[in-house]
Amino acid sequence: MLARFPRRAAMMPDEAAPGPTPGGAACASVIVETALTAPAGGATTLAKARPWLLLAPILVFLAILGAAALVVLRMSFGTSGNEWRSFTLQNYADLLDGYFLRSLWLTLRLAFQSMLCAVVLAIPVALAMARTTSRLARRLLLAGVLLPLLVNLLLQGYGWLVILGPAGLLNHALLASGLVERPVMWLYREHGVLLGLIQTAFPLAVLPLSSAMRAVSISYEEAAATLGATRWQTLRHVLLPLAMPGLVSGALLVFAYNASAFAVPLLLGGRRVPMLAVLVHDQVAPLLNWPAASASGVVLMVATLAVMALSQRLVRRTQRLTGEPNS
Repeated sequence: MLARFPRRAAMMPDEAAPGPTPGGAACASVIVETALTAPAGGATTLAKARPWLLLAPILVFLAILGAAALVVLRMSFGTSGNEWRSFTLQNYADLLDGYFLRSLWLTLRLAFQSMLCAVVLAIPVALAMARTTSRLARRLLLAGVLLPLLVNLLLQGYGWLVILGPAGLLNHALLASGLVERPVMWLYREHGVLLGLIQTAFPLAVLPLSSAMRAVSISYEEAAATLGATRWQTLRHVLLPLAMPGLVSGALLVFAYNASAFAVPLLLGGRRVPMLAVLVHDQVAPLLNWPAASASGVVLMVATLAVMALSQRLVRRTQRLTGEPNS
């Protein structure tokens, strides 16, 4: 006979299984939030090391440049054939020769002239890039400005040979317009080299100035126009002073770039326009006089840095006198 066990009564809704208490839920949420927000040890270490990881390529690049400069400086005190064991000042004494001084003066003068021309030509282009409302127009202008940086300097130099030659495009245009009666000699002259230097360094003047102009609020120009200023007055007294950091940066970049230019002066000027980089090349390639070339390079670097520092100082003094923003 089977034994009967009492059937368990069904649980009523009010007698349901007990759920989590309010205190337990709060405790669980705190634990989960702490687990999610607590940084891991590896992530913290990576976050601390990230600035150094970003600086590492720059530091390596600067170290390589510094090492190369020290090698050139040490070699400038050597003698030909014994660059490392000897020490002499004769290489610097030889630079007092009139030919070298004329080459140094020509280099600095052409670099300064090309800097002025490039900056003047860059102002309207940078203004158009900064103030145009059309994305297509801005991109086309940017592509045109960046094009010289994307083309090899040798190719640009050969292009200038085609343009500036006696039967080149420029002489054809001048003869057709009646401005000249016979072809103008552009090649192997200073003005031909100057045209090439302006064209190759033009993007370095436009890009910093355009960025500085875009950073200036257009409300300043609107306020000047409301007060009756013309567009030239607004550009001269409002926009350019506020964009002076970009203007100075572009000018110094152009000067430093053209002071050390080699390919364009060699192709367009040859030995008749002996800029200092061409002179250094002649001391190395045919003569293999590394110490003399190193001494010439050191003098060029020091002269370029001195002119750039003097230019910055003059600009800052002018800004203090006129009350314009510092760069």
